[in-house]
Amino acid sequence: MITQLGEKYNLPLKMSFSSARGFFIQMNAECAALPNGQLPSDFTKITKMKNAYSFTSADLIKMNERCQESLREIYHMTYLIVCKLLSEIYEHIHCLYKLSDTVSMLDMLLSFAHACTLSDYVRPEFTDTLAIKQGWHPILEKISVEKPVSNNTYITEGSNFIIITGPNMSGKSTYLKQIALCQIMAQIGSYVPAEYSSFRIAEQIFTRIGMDDDIETNSSTFMKEMKEITYIIQNANDKSLIIIDELGRGTSTEEGIGICYSVCEYLLSLKAFTLFATHFLELCHIDALYPNVENNHFEVQHVRNSVGNKEKITYTYIISKGHTEEKNYGLKAAEVSSLPPSVILDAKEITTHIARQILQKQRTTPETLRQRAVYHLATRLVQTARNSRLDPDSLRIFLKGLKKKYEADCPPLALLMPEH
Repeated sequence: MITQLGEKYNLPLKMSFSSARGFFIQMNAECAALPNGQLPSDFTKITKMKNAYSFTSADLIKMNERCQESLREIYHMTYLIVCKLLSEIYEHIHCLYKLSDTVSMLDMLLSFAHACTLSDYVRPEFTDTLAIKQGWHPILEKISVEKPVSNNTYITEGSNFIIITGPNMSGKSTYLKQIALCQIMAQIGSYVPAEYSSFRIAEQIFTRIGMDDDIETNSSTFMKEMKEITYIIQNANDKSLIIIDELGRGTSTEEGIGICYSVCEYLLSLKAFTLFATHFLELCHIDALYPNVENNHFEVQHVRNSVGNKEKITYTYIISKGHTEEKNYGLKAAEVSSLPPSVILDAKEITTHIARQILQKQRTTPETLRQRAVYHLATRLVQTARNSRLDPDSLRIFLKGLKKKYEADCPPLALLMPEH
């Protein structure tokens, strides 16, 4: 019909369709010379957008209505057929449920088989320790071009609270999610992406990750943080795995540090395994009071650029003992962005001024070091008594090694004697 109309009026008409209008006619205004600059009177509902006319005709409107009637009839017939099919299937529904359950179980077993035969995953052990040697993130491995950097994890009852520091984008969040994923994979019966892995059975995994607000519950970023951490505190027990990625960032620095410190002290009273990533470096000094705290950090390297002699950070994504020595890494990350140099310079000056005002050095006393060494020796001896499979000669060598480490960690008696 549209072809005939085009031939009748010698116009380049073409058919188009939209769900709102149905079938309609389009024409490029540049390809046609209209008599008196107007379309023939047969055409109605004319609109022009840029260089294209859109319009219809009385006959086309009638054909659209017939199409709609036919569709309604088809939908009604389909509905009747589907209802009849469902009534026939209903008496066999238990078989279909069982079939879907069987297919999903087969799919899961196939995935497990793939993980333990075609990949370089390892079979996990279940002990009272969370120990992962050279573990990596299983999802990141699938989506990245290169294999992710592998890292070690070691958490015991004696060192059950790990504080993780490091610059932005150094790998803290990925590392925390990797541990949670490996724990889940191990407990559902899968092999784990690592060279060796041992897990303590976790009754629950609690996480506090992300910095978003929640418009549905009218919760600000800080209120959402508080709700999540309240839930963890009320429900965690000695067999939990707790992962906290940033806390207290939605309020002032002083209040944030205070909340983090008090939450840490509460969680330290549990035997739960806790990993706590933070940018508040003041928290790292909590290990002077609590011997079951370990500080870890992600290493970075400083590379001086030949162009402009500027220093930039290179991320290694490798976790190491101790807290990060990097200062003002937020400013370094800001420099990479497109912030104006004058703003960066002002920020550096203000940061230096504030740091000079509030800098407080915390020192660990020799007595604290001795208590810490005794505590770690005791926990390692208890762990050895529980889990050791060594023969007598190997056990003797291991215990001698523990003794040497204790002597190395324990300060000399001269430092512990009171001054006269």
